Amino acid sequence: MIPRNPKELMELATDGSRTALARLLTYVESSGENHAETASLAYRVPSPYVVGITGPPGAGKSTLTDRLITTALAKGSFEGQHGFDEVGVLCIDPSSPFSGGAILGDRIRMQDHATNEHVFIRSMATRGHLGGLSLAVPDALRVLGAARFTFALVETVGVGQMEVDIASAADTTVVVTNPGWGDSMQASKAGLLEVADIFVINKADRPGVRETRRDLEQMLDLGTHEWRPLIVEAIASTGFGTDDLWNAIVEHRRYLENGRFDEHRREGMRRELDKVLSAMLRSKVKDLSHGEAYEREVDALLAGATDPYRAAAKLLSES
Repeated sequence: MIPRNPKELMELATDGSRTALARLLTYVESSGENHAETASLAYRVPSPYVVGITGPPGAGKSTLTDRLITTALAKGSFEGQHGFDEVGVLCIDPSSPFSGGAILGDRIRMQDHATNEHVFIRSMATRGHLGGLSLAVPDALRVLGAARFTFALVETVGVGQMEVDIASAADTTVVVTNPGWGDSMQASKAGLLEVADIFVINKADRPGVRETRRDLEQMLDLGTHEWRPLIVEAIASTGFGTDDLWNAIVEHRRYLENGRFDEHRREGMRRELDKVLSAMLRSKVKDLSHGEAYEREVDALLAGATDPYRAAAKLLSES
């Protein structure tokens, strides 16, 4: 029988138990009573090398992720290390866990790997977590690291704040787009430029590839990049371009390892800590807003006896 104690579960997960690993991920995802102890144990171990895959819905991210799993297992080597014996995959679904939708879609598109003992695939929703996706994912990646995974893929379902969250957790961020998406690309280019280490123009057998590449190059020309994001053309459904994408990931890793990797991880830790602090402060504010002292300050505001800034400072100082 699988225990429920995080320490015992961590020992089992380290020894290869997928059931124990799944339970630990449930703990960090739900932010329940065992979450803090699980995180404490997991953060003693470095996280895997993480490749985040994001971009607009329908861009072909799941198919591309599926292809990358195969490549990582087959080639599976960054310079100076042997291949990846195991690959961890987190498929992020921000919707209700009962809605089906993206969770089912990810499972279907990755069914070739669903029973592979060398691949662990987990669909995650943001339900109930203290800080939503932005906190659940780094914790989950740490759990994978504690379970001896050295390489992980994280796939999101769309563009927006989520892609920035993924960039915070990832070492290499891949943004997937399609030919002819000039308007949507223009609308979101600030976010894309901010997070992308690699752009993939997927479905490159469609018209408009040259124009899309030109638009991306022009966007990049406007920015200032210590690392200029690479652009790869791919057809994920056939596997075309997957090797090129893998080579781009390896090239970006080499760039980081040239004296930048530690600072990159340190910046990621800063962002994680900031998110935890923000989540805890939001929780504290929520608690304050239901107390008698809060209502007294509201009365004082209505009476013109104070202002919101003094009222907030007083509530915080008295809490």
